[in-house]
Amino acid sequence: MRDPRLKQFAKNLVSYSVDVQPGENVLIEMIGLPDQELTKCLIEEVYAAGGFPFLEFRHPEVTRSLMLGGTEELYTQLAELELNRMKKMHAYLAVRSGDNITETSDVPAEKMSLYTRLFQRPVTDWRVNHTKWCIMRYPNPSMAQLASTSTEAFEDFYFQVCNLDYSKMSAAMDALVARMERTRQVRLLGPGATDLTFSIEGIPAIKCAGKNNIPDGEVFTVPVKNSVNGVIAYNTPTIYQGTSFENITLRFENGKIVEATGSDTGKLNDILDTDEGARYIGEFAIGVNPYIQKPMKDILFDEKIDGSIHFTPGNAYEDADNGNRSSVHWDMVLIQRPEYGGGEIYFDGELVRKDGRFVTADLEPLNPENLK
Repeated sequence: MRDPRLKQFAKNLVSYSVDVQPGENVLIEMIGLPDQELTKCLIEEVYAAGGFPFLEFRHPEVTRSLMLGGTEELYTQLAELELNRMKKMHAYLAVRSGDNITETSDVPAEKMSLYTRLFQRPVTDWRVNHTKWCIMRYPNPSMAQLASTSTEAFEDFYFQVCNLDYSKMSAAMDALVARMERTRQVRLLGPGATDLTFSIEGIPAIKCAGKNNIPDGEVFTVPVKNSVNGVIAYNTPTIYQGTSFENITLRFENGKIVEATGSDTGKLNDILDTDEGARYIGEFAIGVNPYIQKPMKDILFDEKIDGSIHFTPGNAYEDADNGNRSSVHWDMVLIQRPEYGGGEIYFDGELVRKDGRFVTADLEPLNPENLK
C-alpha cells in the first residue's frame, strides 16, 4: 500500500520546489536504492502538471567502478553527452539514497579529482545555473543508523522535516536576507579557537526554503574572496568524497586557508589542494530548520541544523558570487546552540544570534518555535 505521505511529498517537489509548467522537460534522477512508489508518484505529478518526465537510475557501487578506471578521454565524452541532455531539461529532481555513505572512500584522490573536475563539475554547473532543480535524500535503514534511530522513527522524522510549510519559512527569511544585504562585516565567535571575520558587502543573500533542497532551511551568501581572517573550529562530523572527517579547524589569512587540521589532516589537505580555489571560501550560510537538531553525517540535513552555520571551502554559486572557482564545494558545519558549546554572530558589530537563537526583533520569527 502506498504511504499517503509520498503523494504529498511528490506534489510539493513538482508543484512548489521546481514549479513544473506545461511542456517542460523534467529529469528525475534516482540514485542508490530508488523507491518505486516515490518514482511513480513523481512521474504522476509531472504528468499532472503537464510536463514530460525523463528517468535516470544510478548506484554508488557502479559509480565507484567507473571512477576507478576512468580517464580524461572518457570523462570528456561523458560530460559532453550529459551536458547535451541537461541542456534540454527545464527542471531536475534528484532522489539520493544508498546503503553505504562511504562507498567511494577508497577511490584514489587523483581519480576522484579527475571525475569531479572533468565530468561532474561541468554538468553540475549547468544544472545549477540553468534549470529549476531540487535535490533530496530518501530514508532507508542506513540513514536511520547514522541518525541513531529506528527506521520507522527516522521515516516519521523525514516526512515531518520535508513536508513542513516552506512558504511560511520563506516569508520569515526576508528579514534575514535584508539584514545580510546591508551588512559589511561579519564576525563569528565560538568556544575554543573560533574567531573569524569577513566581509559580505555588496554580495546578494539567497534564501533557501524548499526550492533547491529537501529538507531545506538556510540563508546563504559568500565572503568577499580575500576578506576572511581568523580561525574556525567546526564541531560537526562531515563526509566528503566518501571519507568521514571530525574536528576540522581552518586558519585563514586574507581569504586563504593557510592551515587545516582534523581527524585525517593528510586527506583534508589533499582535498584542499585539489585546485587553487579549494583553499578559498565559496559560501557562508545560516541554518534554521526547526526539526533538524543534531548531525547525522548527511550534509543535506546537517547544513540546515537549527542554530548552525556552514562555511564552505571551494566553488561559489553564481547567484551569490565572489568569483571563486573550484571543483570542490565542501559544506562544513558549526552548531552554535548551548549544548554544542554556544557561539555568536555579529553583523557590523551588532549581535544578531547568540547560542543559536536570533536576538533582534526582526529575526525572531526564524527561531524554531515560530517555524513549526
